Amino acid sequence: MAAHRETGPGPLSGVRVVDMTDSRGETAGRFLADLGADVILVEPPEGAAARRLPPLMGDISLYFATHNANKRGVTLDPRVDTDRARLLTLLDSADIWIESGAPGATRGPGLDFAAVAARNPRLVTVSITDFGHTGPYRDYCATERVHWALGGVLSRSGLPGQPPLLPPGSLATESAALQAAWYAVLAYLNRLDTGHGDHIDFSLHEAVAQVLDPGYGIGGSATGGRRASELPRGRPDARHMYPIFPCADGHVRICVLSPRQWRGMRAWLGEPEEFADPKYESLGTRFQAAGRIHRLIGELFQDRPRDELVREGQRLGVPIASVLTPGEALEAGHYLERGALTDVEVAPGLDARVPTGFLELDGTRAGFRHRAPLLGEHNAEVFAEPARTAYATTPPAPEQKATPQQERATEQESAARRHPLNGLRVLDLGVIVAGAELGRLLADHGADVIKVENRAFPDGGRQSITGEAITASFAWGHRNKRGLGINLRSPEGVELFKRLAAGADIVLSNFKPGTMDSLGLGHQELSKLNPRIVMADTSAFGSWGPWSDRMGYGPLVRASTGLTELWRYPGMEDGFSDGITIYPDHLVGRVGAAAVLAQLVAVRRTGRGGTVSVSQAEVILTAMSDLLLGEGLNPGSLTARGNVGVSDAPQGLYACAGDDEWCAVEVRDDDDWQRLTAVIGRADLSGDPRLSTAEGRLAHRQEIDEALSRWTAGHEPRKVMELLQQAGVPAGAMRRVPELTSDPQLTARGFFGVLRQPGIDEDLPTEARPALSRRIADPPLRPAPHQGEHTRELCREWLGLTEHEIDTLAAAGVLEEGESA
Repeated sequence: MAAHRETGPGPLSGVRVVDMTDSRGETAGRFLADLGADVILVEPPEGAAARRLPPLMGDISLYFATHNANKRGVTLDPRVDTDRARLLTLLDSADIWIESGAPGATRGPGLDFAAVAARNPRLVTVSITDFGHTGPYRDYCATERVHWALGGVLSRSGLPGQPPLLPPGSLATESAALQAAWYAVLAYLNRLDTGHGDHIDFSLHEAVAQVLDPGYGIGGSATGGRRASELPRGRPDARHMYPIFPCADGHVRICVLSPRQWRGMRAWLGEPEEFADPKYESLGTRFQAAGRIHRLIGELFQDRPRDELVREGQRLGVPIASVLTPGEALEAGHYLERGALTDVEVAPGLDARVPTGFLELDGTRAGFRHRAPLLGEHNAEVFAEPARTAYATTPPAPEQKATPQQERATEQESAARRHPLNGLRVLDLGVIVAGAELGRLLADHGADVIKVENRAFPDGGRQSITGEAITASFAWGHRNKRGLGINLRSPEGVELFKRLAAGADIVLSNFKPGTMDSLGLGHQELSKLNPRIVMADTSAFGSWGPWSDRMGYGPLVRASTGLTELWRYPGMEDGFSDGITIYPDHLVGRVGAAAVLAQLVAVRRTGRGGTVSVSQAEVILTAMSDLLLGEGLNPGSLTARGNVGVSDAPQGLYACAGDDEWCAVEVRDDDDWQRLTAVIGRADLSGDPRLSTAEGRLAHRQEIDEALSRWTAGHEPRKVMELLQQAGVPAGAMRRVPELTSDPQLTARGFFGVLRQPGIDEDLPTEARPALSRRIADPPLRPAPHQGEHTRELCREWLGLTEHEIDTLAAAGVLEEGESA
């Protein structure tokens, strides 16, 4: 097995990142390393706490091994003068510093943020904390389950009549860390234009509320056209949306949404007379008849094997996928053929199969190159390197003009808060959630993002069961964009798009793989017109491989990666509970946006554009990399665990006073245990020798859970959280989506802005920014476009067409104009 895989320099080659995260945010540094940055992990002499995090294989933390691959590692003790001097020298040479120290914590003289910035004013510092450096929760402590509870996502996970259900792994903190990486690259790009660094106050709490399953962001079809804030108080039952059926050798999931897909399903059922009426082509009508329809489908599927059902469904145009176990996902030929899973050396003497990375760049996987460093492995190498000064700016490539960003930097006060992407032109063909989100992230920060549409092939995100002209969901996903109506199925429309692309910086799409090439608009063609262009596509299973032509909806992707099998109530046959989530769509947007900006950095160096290709399935696999590594090493060990923790007790969700009220509580170590027993008044448990260790507490989990549950039942969840947090024990009250707008921490940090969308009567709460920055301006919060709303002005601005030419093209159906907003 290969110990080291060379993939060539990435777009962030030459960028130095000092990574001082520990058990919080390592994925941010890992992703920047995947993109080509030289990431130097700094640990104390005894090693990072992350080296001891479960799951463990002997004395090897699988978490550490997967989250710190591709990095170099050094050890330094800032309390020692010589080490502190070395650390300061290292920071002098850095472009980006990612750290996760507690708010107010100091590492020693000269290592506070102001002092480090004074030495290296071009440094971008990203401070990752649970709740940020300000606000009433700033000193609270959190864990994965606490973030799920407070972020408004736990209340929607699970089934009616059951307790809320924690999903597997660390999806919340993994998603948040990737948002930190995206924002770090944005701040670095801003630094290239202005020469000024930044200090990013990054809150995991806020990022979870934005990225994982946002209550105030664009949603999919799982909510039935309703906003997350309007869903029933209990966990809504979305199983009828993306139903799962038992079959001869497991389960399959279908995702029948469009009339065409329903006609394929009806043909598969033998054209039952009961459902011959065209009214059943309406999604809402089928929902009302779901019980009868699903009974027929269940009877059809029950005795047939999964692979046969998937083949037949694909033939009939019915979106379908097998519900794979994690072990089956690790053996899936599609992922192995694409190199999304591969066998490598993950630690000295330990070879295993791991997910290799989140995406492909220029047709090559940007992922696992070498194992995580041993403790202090690169001390001699790094400390012997000649002094390096962080680049003030990246000069334009030889014989290339300066970028629009560099030109603007000479025209305005470079130290002011600004929109780093001003001047970028983006053609956005993205649809539904993942496609919308990538373009929206760029538009929020100054890019002129043009949503390109055609009424003959409408964006499903515009469709609404309620018949609204424009929905809050669509407004959230497409704010700050302009709308262009153009028919790309006509030769004239294709030529117009090519003219637009010749002056654009970025083209985004998430069509079925091969669509852009079939239209004559692939990267090979467009790069002839514009060598600097960057093109990004997202898809369900990747742009090539055995599954690339499968119809890709998020629920089918989750089923095909093992996530659905893990996101279920243990022991409950129909306990699958990921039906209402839209994970990983918003995460895919962040991965794509970070990679697009990284490619823009490379354009400045080389004068050549490139491609970004993101597979939703591979994003999920990589976000679960430590769990899947453990499953590969110990087959069958990774199963649905529900809300039960594995490293200590108590760890779980506890019912509180009130109707369906819960609080997440997590004891991490012996100290937390002593604090918790003091708060709940159980000195008898504190002094019980059986419970003095994590192993003992795990062995007597039921007894401990009963004691804690009796106490939490007498208090409202917010009171439980406050009492335990004041004692230093991680705890989080389960928040529902409508409660987020009055959350004291989010309010104090200005998390929400107001979006005024023509066509929607009330003001819409909307996320104000990804994080607090000293140099990056907040998004302007302009409304989303109506279809074709800006066609005329864009044709004038971008193409220089006359009014007569625009009228002629519109009359011929090449251009489409919409109502004015």
